[in-house]
Formats: sequence, structure tokens, C-alpha cells
Amino acid sequence: MNEVKLHDIGEGITEGEITHFHVSPGDSVKIDQPLVEVQTDKVTAELPSPVAGTVKEILASEGDVVTVGTTIILIEKEGSTTETPSNKETGENRPKQDSPKEKKEQSSNAVQTMTRLTRRVLAAPYTRKIARENQVDIEQVNGSGPGGRVTEEDVYQYMNGGQIQTDAESVSEEASTTPVPQAVHPKVEASEIPFKGRRKQIAQKMTQSLYTIPHVSHFDEVDLTNLLDLKKSLKDADPDGSKGMNVSLAAFFVKAIQLAMRDYPIFNAKLDEENEVIRLEGEVNMGLATDADDGLIVPVVKNVEQKSIATINREMKELIQKAKTNKLKPSDMKGGTFTISNVGPLGSTGATPIINHPEVGLMAFHKTKKMPVVINDEIVIRSIMNVSMTFDHRVADGATAVAFTNRFMHYIENPAAMTLELI
Repeated sequence: MNEVKLHDIGEGITEGEITHFHVSPGDSVKIDQPLVEVQTDKVTAELPSPVAGTVKEILASEGDVVTVGTTIILIEKEGSTTETPSNKETGENRPKQDSPKEKKEQSSNAVQTMTRLTRRVLAAPYTRKIARENQVDIEQVNGSGPGGRVTEEDVYQYMNGGQIQTDAESVSEEASTTPVPQAVHPKVEASEIPFKGRRKQIAQKMTQSLYTIPHVSHFDEVDLTNLLDLKKSLKDADPDGSKGMNVSLAAFFVKAIQLAMRDYPIFNAKLDEENEVIRLEGEVNMGLATDADDGLIVPVVKNVEQKSIATINREMKELIQKAKTNKLKPSDMKGGTFTISNVGPLGSTGATPIINHPEVGLMAFHKTKKMPVVINDEIVIRSIMNVSMTFDHRVADGATAVAFTNRFMHYIENPAAMTLELI
């Protein structure tokens, strides 16, 4: 009998939550066929079948949190036999006739399997878990997210009567027999959200960071006007004048931080307290704090110092898309040396973010707005963005953090200087 276990995928992961089974007892499976979906604090992964054979037993349930090494599924390898010696000796090798009860159970399993294969909506595992625990059929919930994706808010709204089934025949029939109801605000009932899985892991890591690192944040304003002009010119036309490049501001921010680290490498470091040494990193691996449906996740753009702004822009978009669709691999989140948080599009004017331990710094970008400023004794309108820089005061001091931020601002306010550094 072959055991399918939750194996160690690194990054300090010790447990995962079972979010969905792709098979049922009695199903035939092929090698590498996905069997079960498991969500850890960092990634959602599917465990494949190690052999071709038949699923004999499922030892856990959807929603269970299992530790690394736990056996989840038992599979009988194709070609093996479970006949007893007495069966072989007496020639009783005819197929066993299932009892009515067994046939009913197999039929039920087949229906469940088909339901899982044909009735899948776009929704994060955590959202599905909320629906299951509240006995909500997620297929009946209208998704408000991108591409019809069902969010946590959609599930809660459905639970509170805020969504109406969009079956055309029932709507037509009801419309002909009942008056149009007046809009009402459903009463919000008290409910509980399970505190486990990624949410629990985020809490543990944030608590570790906050109670380990003496955080200090300082705030500044950076003029984005020249950079916005450059971004627009890139979008308007490429070198042959036919199609432009849509480069995100965050890609420029990442490169500007990396260039500033040439003069202030202390912010691309890790503190080794046990050996009493601050280790300066040789590579700049930029973490991207990303708001996914089931919690904060930080994919990493590797070796920023070796990449152009265009390459950084492409890789950032790919990683963020994977993060929002739960397709990140463990390797996508390893090795970060500094983190950025771009919350400006959400409307933030300032914050004191928690550092992604064991890194020593995090820079957050907030709302940009046009405002009057004085340049050469004249009042002009410029696009000004708020910036917050949070750092580990064990490793760096305030004056160094301000100087580092000033160097970053120099590159952002003078994009030509940034491009010269790339030559």
C-alpha cells in the first residue's frame, strides 16, 4: 500500500490545511495525477499520486490541518492483489459482488467526484473554507472579483441574504406573481472566522517580527512629476513608434531602491544575533507585499541588481498574478532581502508597516496627489507621493535611514540619473 503524505516543502512550513480532495475511495488514478489540494501559510499546492492504482482510503477531511509527515491517502498500486491464500487455493478468484449498500456508497462517491470535477468556481481555498463551514453552496454565490471570482465578502453577503439567485426561469416566474420588493438592508448576524491556515501563520510571523525588531518609521514626500512624464512617454511609443510600454511605477521604485543600496548596503542585510554579526547580502531580492484573497503574501523578484526596469516590471506582474490566483511556488517566495508595499492605489496616506523578519527594512508607497509646491520661488502644481521607511534600529540609525530614503528620492525625482546608473 502506498501512502500519500504531506511532505516537507521547506521555508519552515510544518503544517497545511486540506482544502479540497480531487479523488474519492475507489477511484483509479494515474502517476502524478493531482489527489488533494493543501494550503500552507505561503502557498497552495496539489499533492500528486506517486503511483498508478486505486484509492483505497482517505484518512483526513477537507478543512483538517495536518502536520508534515501525516498520511492523507492510501493507494493500492496497479497490479498488486489483495487476495488471501485461501482464495487462490480454492479458485475463488471471481470478482467480488458488491452489496447494495456498497453499490450505493460507490454511486455516492462517483457523484461527489463528478460534482467536484464539473462544479468548480473561481475562489481562493480560504474563501471555500468559509463557505463550507457556514454550509453555503459556493456555486450559488455570485462572484464580484475579477473574472467572477468569489470573495469572502461575497460569501458573507450571501449568508446575510444580500445576493439573489440569477436563475432566469425562477426570476421570470416570480416577477409575474409577486410585486417588486423594496430595497432593504439585511441584518448582519454575528459570525466567526476560523483563525488558522495562512491567517494564523501571518499573525505568528508578524508577532515574531514586532517583538524581535525595534521598529522605527520615518515619513517623507517624493515628487513623482518627472517620473510620471517618463512613464507616459514610454506608454505612448516604443523605439519604432508603433506600440508603447506600460511600465508600472513600482518597477521604477524597485530599481531606485536597489541603486540606493549601493551607497547604503546596510538596508540589504540580515542580523545574525547568535554569531553577533550583521551579514550584508550580495544580491538584492525584492519582496512584494501582495494582498491576496486569503491574506498577505510576499513573492520575491530575484537579483534585481542584474535586471533592467523592463524585466523587473514583467516579473513583478507575473508574480503578483500568481499570488492572487494561488499559483505561487515555494521558490517564488524564498530569499527576500528587502520588501516594498505599494498601498497608494488603495488610498493610504501613511503607515508604520511591520518588517518582514529577518530583513531589516521595508519601504511603503502611499497616495499620490497633485498639490502646489514652491520651486525657484514660484508656486507650481506637482504630483507628490507619501513614502514611509521602516527599519530595524538594531542595525541602522535614523540618520542613515533618512540618507537612504533621500538617495531613493533622488533617483525617483531625476529618472535620467537612474538610467545613467544602468549604463
